[in-house]
Amino acid sequence: MKRQRGVALITVLLVVALASLVTAGLVLRQQLSIRSSTNQLLARQAWHFALGGEALAQAILWRDQQAATDPARSTDHLGEAWARAQPPFALEQGELLLRIDDLAGRFNLNSLLRDGQANPQAVQRLRRLLLRLQIDTPYAERLLDWIDEDQQASGGYGAEDNQYLLLQPPYRAGNRWLGDVSELRLLLDMSERDYQLLLPHVSALPAEVGLNVNTASALLLSCLADDLDLASAQSLVEARGEQGFADLQAFLAQPALVGRTVDNDGLAVTSQYFRVRSEVRLGERRQLLWSTLQRQADGPPRVLQRDLGQSLQSLQPAPVEEQP
Repeated sequence: MKRQRGVALITVLLVVALASLVTAGLVLRQQLSIRSSTNQLLARQAWHFALGGEALAQAILWRDQQAATDPARSTDHLGEAWARAQPPFALEQGELLLRIDDLAGRFNLNSLLRDGQANPQAVQRLRRLLLRLQIDTPYAERLLDWIDEDQQASGGYGAEDNQYLLLQPPYRAGNRWLGDVSELRLLLDMSERDYQLLLPHVSALPAEVGLNVNTASALLLSCLADDLDLASAQSLVEARGEQGFADLQAFLAQPALVGRTVDNDGLAVTSQYFRVRSEVRLGERRQLLWSTLQRQADGPPRVLQRDLGQSLQSLQPAPVEEQP
């Protein structure tokens, strides 16, 4: 009788232990399900808040465009509302950070090709930029070969299909304009260091889009002539002030450019393409959205591209030391 009671007690303990294990598993599954649902909800909220930042940037640019009394004579400069640092926008569980950059204030990589032919002036400006950034690899010639339609290498430094097909894995040159700056990674011998150095200073826009001298950095302005150093280019930045230059004639008349061969080809004082950085912070979650916007004559700016693949670090130009 006692033996039967002992067996029954052990059976009960096993049943209780098994029930406890099953219950603990169910509770753990429920917790994981709740956590997963919470993460999905936060991700969805962050995405919509980021889209809200994009819509806000469109409204800011549209308002700036409507404020122009004479669109034919309007300019875009760093004193306008879109270019000013935006304070963080408070959210229920976090904040939204917004920044608008002028893509025309960067060197347009697609300008190397004009009407199917090489644009010597743009090629030379890119060479100077590489020199200022202390990059020795001849990327200017290789980029020209990448976007042109022929298979003739540019001098002794270019690269066409015959070089790329020897790589592992092999591939061919693009033979078209760049759709995104990230395509620079495909250039022959492009290193991550060189790419990161170039990234804050270049854009991939339609070939006819010129460099906006009202928003370009001193580094980019110094690339307009061989004998234009960073100190002289910085004086141009100071001369334009918060309101910028009214036209290209005012820019070319600056004392820092007297005696230097700089013309207005490939230059501008207006911008139609902008990049918006919308960063959302909700608790421990962070969402970053890069949006490329284009102004339109008859309505708010339109979205050309969205990118969720960039790092959360701000793309700030690295300091460049002036060459002795």
